[in-house]
Amino acid sequence: MGAPEENDAALLRAVAAGDQAALARLYDRHAGWLQVRLTRRCPDPETVREVLQDTFVTVWRSAGAHRGGEAGGWLWTIAARRLVDALRARERAERYAPVPAPPAPSAEDCVLDGLDGPDGVDGLEYGDVGTALGRLGPELREVLRATVVDGLTTREAATLLGIPEGTVKSRALRARRELRAALARLAGERGGPARPLATPSSSPRRPLGGTA
Repeated sequence: MGAPEENDAALLRAVAAGDQAALARLYDRHAGWLQVRLTRRCPDPETVREVLQDTFVTVWRSAGAHRGGEAGGWLWTIAARRLVDALRARERAERYAPVPAPPAPSAEDCVLDGLDGPDGVDGLEYGDVGTALGRLGPELREVLRATVVDGLTTREAATLLGIPEGTVKSRALRARRELRAALARLAGERGGPARPLATPSSSPRRPLGGTA
């Protein structure tokens, strides 16, 4: 019989001590679901691969910062922040590129395109939503992504973004208000009605990391 499977905390202690084999086991255990969740937020597979790699480089460097218990939520927080960094870097590169790239939906456009039905944006083309979303400040966009696109609870969004729960609530309210106003302005420009973004459900969602 083989040795008992090590838990996440034990693996992270080993990684902090410089055990590369422990990092490989942690990768095998968590890389799959992390890739799935990253792909939900970014449709570009190359960016997702880079973010996943950066996540485990960060784990290798920062394993000693983990405070015990299951690693799922901690790993997702690292991965989500690396994704935000990657998307910002790509946006800056595109903004200052000497030759403009052909028009293409942004990452927010592609993700918001899937928001339909009672918990999302019903009846809006993602181009309008993406344009309106682009008029929000980056802090408001991040909160909107976390609470609407990912469907996270206020507590989960606070953990993901590293801000207090009260800040998540106030930014979410402000983001929805400003997004409604931007959509209304776009509707006026094209001569049609705009429908507001739905308020996210307050019902409990699955915790970070996919564990109960």
